[in-house]
Amino acid sequence: MVGFPLPCAPMPLKISQLLFGNVQFDQSEELDEFRYKFLIVLMVTGALFTGLLVWGDTSAVNPIGMPHLGSMTVFTTVALLLWLLLRGHPARLQWVAWSYEILGLLEYTSALVYVPRDELRLLWFFVNVPGVFILLGQRAGWVITGGTMLGLALGNQWLSRPYSANAMATGLLAMLYLGVFFHAYVDRSISYFTRMQLYNRRLEDLASHDNLTGLLNGRAYYAQCDQQVRACERSGQPYAVLFVDLDHFKAVNDTHGHEAGDAVLKMAAHTLQGHIRQSDLLGRIGGEEFSVFLPHTDHAGALALAETLRRAVEAARVQVGAQLLQVTASIGVASNQARAVPMAELQKNADEAMYQAKKAGRNRVSSLAVS
Repeated sequence: MVGFPLPCAPMPLKISQLLFGNVQFDQSEELDEFRYKFLIVLMVTGALFTGLLVWGDTSAVNPIGMPHLGSMTVFTTVALLLWLLLRGHPARLQWVAWSYEILGLLEYTSALVYVPRDELRLLWFFVNVPGVFILLGQRAGWVITGGTMLGLALGNQWLSRPYSANAMATGLLAMLYLGVFFHAYVDRSISYFTRMQLYNRRLEDLASHDNLTGLLNGRAYYAQCDQQVRACERSGQPYAVLFVDLDHFKAVNDTHGHEAGDAVLKMAAHTLQGHIRQSDLLGRIGGEEFSVFLPHTDHAGALALAETLRRAVEAARVQVGAQLLQVTASIGVASNQARAVPMAELQKNADEAMYQAKKAGRNRVSSLAVS
């Protein structure tokens, strides 16, 4: 693989789309995105430079002669074909990278055998090493590097103009050094990327979750609910929201202290989480307020789950010193019926239904269906 670096400055949008296609990568796929774009730049640049050499031969500016001229023509054509196959399809990266590596080794071997007057043709095997380690990994890097060293050592005597023993020894040691260098470089780069990815996930988790209960905070909860609403609308599935408010929570804090209040909130979060589906969303959206989004759930199903949650909270107990503390919850239910309902409207309706439950005596479920 020809080791040409990626450009430092950002490419204009049209050039970038021409080269890479309309491909979107997540933040977690940064390494895959780099390898994808790196390989495309290598193939296009390699095809361009080799094409210029072919043109130089046909115009007599830089005569090369057959059969290497034919080899370069094939290399240019196949490299461009591999680019077109990879463009817009990052899932093909691995086999395209291996195909390009084999193509490159054949091209470098052709130059070694058929262009004896070019003493520096051996350098192409050296610039191949970084690309292999970066694109195919350390194991493949050493397989290719070791195989290249062995091939050069055994094949040198069969060249029409063999390299001297000193030149070959220097070249092989330099290639070994290059392999060690890029083994360490790739190892540290991947380790750094992995750590940064882990740190970013931790930061995202801290930014999107409530510190006390571990549930989604309001911002993250509503953002995910909006996505779920759109998905349900596309598939024509019903959805519902439960607004859960703990009864007399202020009295718990005033009577037993904030540590007891925190224990009650943790208990409520754990209880609610234990009775919903994995596909449901649960968030703490206020001091003692929780919200549950239920995709693919009609009004009757939401009412049934709300009653299950109410009973579960009522049955739970929190140890406060020598006392077992009981709490209850008022739950409002809102669902869409015949039309799509934005999350903000649905949450407002669930809020109103919850206040109806409060006014009716607390520790109960009240509902509001949107028609």
